[in-house]
Amino acid sequence: MLMLLKLKTALKTLLLPPDGLILLCVLGLLLLNRRPRLARACLALGLGLLWLLSMPVVANALVRMTEHYPVVDLQSAERAQAIVILGGGGQRNFAPEYGGPAAEGTMLERLSYGAYLQQKTGLPVLVTGYRIEAHAMSDTLQRIFGITPRWVDDAAYDTYENAANSVRLLRTEHITRVVLVTHSTHMWRSMHEFTAAGIEAVPAPTGMRAGPLVTLRSLLPNPAALGQAQAAIYELLGEPVRWLLATTHLRHH
Repeated sequence: MLMLLKLKTALKTLLLPPDGLILLCVLGLLLLNRRPRLARACLALGLGLLWLLSMPVVANALVRMTEHYPVVDLQSAERAQAIVILGGGGQRNFAPEYGGPAAEGTMLERLSYGAYLQQKTGLPVLVTGYRIEAHAMSDTLQRIFGITPRWVDDAAYDTYENAANSVRLLRTEHITRVVLVTHSTHMWRSMHEFTAAGIEAVPAPTGMRAGPLVTLRSLLPNPAALGQAQAAIYELLGEPVRWLLATTHLRHH
């Protein structure tokens, strides 16, 4: 199973931007002498898509295509019994300034929003990730926000295992309704996984995009926009894959 999960990660890296598009450009360079027309097509497609996907206006449009839930209703959140924060988005395994692991980037945004909701509701927190990722989440919550998670799941390699492991931990305390915190791009697939695992989840998306705003700056490529586009494309492809695996019963909670 771990081998299949690592294969999935490798395919994600190879197929999604920027890696997949860079490989397409490399293929174009290799074909220049033998198949010049095909080579030029590969180069044009690879470079053109890299440019487009690096534009904030394009990245924001892709992100909005993945957003299915509004901002969480705090009254609904207060009726839950726990907050679950999903891992993903980056950490440093050892941050010298803190003397231990530290969350950064996307993960830090999830933790910040989870901490905000915990302060509003007083609910206990579960963090779920893979190995050092989960401990970086726990340490960051304690260090920056003064919140100690009640549960730490460090054995979840993907969203399917986030859900399965979280439900297993929460059932021991008869918890059947949670607030689910992850990015808006990731929430649609996450809600399906948690529902299939047998728990009621209140979606609490973070990182939501504002409405369309076309400015000169939004047309200029930047690395952050490319990262957002990659995440959105991954989720747009990931949900059909999740549905196929669930329908064919290739995975079992």
